[in-house]
Amino acid sequence: MDFGAVEVQAVYISGNIRRAFEHYMQNPKEHITSDWSRERNYPRPDYLSSSRKRLAPQLLYKGGILHTWGKKQAVVLHRAFFNTLPLMPEVDETEAEIVWLIYDLNRGNQEQYQLTLYRKVYTLFEAALSRLATPQPGAIQNFLLNLQSRLNAKLTNGDTLSDITLPSDIL
Repeated sequence: MDFGAVEVQAVYISGNIRRAFEHYMQNPKEHITSDWSRERNYPRPDYLSSSRKRLAPQLLYKGGILHTWGKKQAVVLHRAFFNTLPLMPEVDETEAEIVWLIYDLNRGNQEQYQLTLYRKVYTLFEAALSRLATPQPGAIQNFLLNLQSRLNAKLTNGDTLSDITLPSDIL
């Protein structure tokens, strides 16, 4: 028999889901429509950490073994996550070593969510891994302008230099 592999890659979150969940559980019927999206520490997907700390290492290690053996791979991702990845050179399905199965969660007919295949992207293993693992830095001037802008905003809010912690998304 022959085989391949399927990597289902979820996304890390940043923030705190416990408070929102506890609030919801106090009265689910009333709190079903609560909108916490503007609250401090509202959970949000951390696509950058998910690709650098999870997806790339999984493909490098497990994917590298499968590639050495000449086995095909499928990677299942949410569409929003896939859209944050660098563009990868696509190939014809017959040449592909990896198929990226891109899914969305859509509300169905009866107000139930349905996992729906959005798109298939076919790539070669080494080309895809190279694009994922190789940073594509912009100009240093843009980085410095962004850094200065964030620093100015913090200082305008009354913070001192010792109060400032820069978020990881600027690197």
